[in-house]
Amino acid sequence: MLATTRDDFQAMPKVELHRHLEGSLRLETMMEVARKHGITLPVSLVSFSRLVQVQDEDNLTFENFLSKFSTLRMFYRSPDVIERITREAIEDAAKDNVRYLELRFSPVALSRAERFPLHDVMDWVCESAKNAAKKYGVMVRLISTFNRHETIELAEQVVWLSIDRMDKGIVAIDMAGDEAHFPARPFLTLFNEARQAGLKLTLHAGEWGGPQNIREAIEQLSADRIGHGVQVLDDKYTTDLARERNIPFETCLTSNYQTGAIAAIWQHPAPRMIAAGLNITLNTDDPSISQITLGGEYRVAVEELKIPMGTLKERILAGAQAAFLPDAEKMNLMETLKNELSR
Repeated sequence: MLATTRDDFQAMPKVELHRHLEGSLRLETMMEVARKHGITLPVSLVSFSRLVQVQDEDNLTFENFLSKFSTLRMFYRSPDVIERITREAIEDAAKDNVRYLELRFSPVALSRAERFPLHDVMDWVCESAKNAAKKYGVMVRLISTFNRHETIELAEQVVWLSIDRMDKGIVAIDMAGDEAHFPARPFLTLFNEARQAGLKLTLHAGEWGGPQNIREAIEQLSADRIGHGVQVLDDKYTTDLARERNIPFETCLTSNYQTGAIAAIWQHPAPRMIAAGLNITLNTDDPSISQITLGGEYRVAVEELKIPMGTLKERILAGAQAAFLPDAEKMNLMETLKNELSR
């Protein structure tokens, strides 16, 4: 299959390993929630969109990107809302022909507006994801996220509640947050507990901090995957380490540009990471905030970063190989994708 148009990229079967639920809300859904719950919004949709989506005129910085989440937290007002945004995130992935989706969510962020108990929030997401996966024909697994700048006690709650819900679709723990100022090592014991219980580990690293954070995630915390990791090539030892261990990188092209992690989209290190033998996958991060689809990111990879179509297909299969699935399910997914991509 030779993709030459946006529709061709949209039609390709896809794997998404790094998509945040909190960055996937539809504008029209937020407008409806605001009307129902009395949330005051700017008069125009354009003015409102500036608060929750990155715009061309924005100052492209980490701070600007994170500011969108501050507004988004106003909308998690009821169990129905949380269930709805989960369902719609999966429906939107299905429309983009995503066959396998790992949807990560922050129970803490979803609970804050109304002080919902964390266990209730997690159950609402798990149940909605299960129903939506069946309805829209997408294989979905969930990843629970906490932030490294939050307390260890709060992280412990997320991890223990996740362990209790492994039979409800939660397969991994993710640590995000301010890596420039908050080290990961204090969470080592907690990561070990999660791993021993059977959860996988993925860490945001090398997005804001240097390659030493990637090295720490791999060597000390035994991360199964790395979120972003755009700084990996800045240190030869870290590059060699990641290549030798075949660590999958959850690469997010447009997001890295919009957050200021790279200066221009054409400067994204993804092609150089591939050339260095690193195992990258392509993902959206926060599709609503960035106003993108995964199909659009595939187009960026091919047309702007000059990644060959054959290599793109290999990276889709690499995403399937890196999925947090049992071996039999992973093999079935890979065989299905291989057959479709060879047409």
